[in-house]
Amino acid sequence: MFIGEFQHMLDSKGRVIIPSRLRDGLGERFVLTRGIEPCVAVYPLDEWNRTEEKLINNPMTKKDLRALNRIMFSGAMEVELDKQSRALIPQYLREHAQIDKNVMILGVGDRVEIWNEDTWRKYYEEVSDNLSEMLENLELPHGR
Repeated sequence: MFIGEFQHMLDSKGRVIIPSRLRDGLGERFVLTRGIEPCVAVYPLDEWNRTEEKLINNPMTKKDLRALNRIMFSGAMEVELDKQSRALIPQYLREHAQIDKNVMILGVGDRVEIWNEDTWRKYYEEVSDNLSEMLENLELPHGR
């Protein structure tokens, strides 16, 4: 499980250091793709394979599922860490997430997300103001 929040900067070539606390779970190779929000979603290969399986096993007769598959798969790229533990974020993913220099790297359970720092801070403020209301509206599974 990925947890935590880390502030980093992209270098001039669009690379970012992946924090050591997240590296072990991601492994040397992992998948980057467009996030649902304006961020880059980062999946370890085994989790990407599970996500891929869920996406492709849905009926292609559903327009929204076809659209989701297009966005997720066309944006996906398998990447490898370099010797300095950096991952190159392709330009099209940086554009999707509006990432320029300062980024926030978040552990969000089954994946990691990379956000533009300002976008993350605005999102966090908006969502955290409504957190108790959101929790009331969710039907969470009961504990064990």
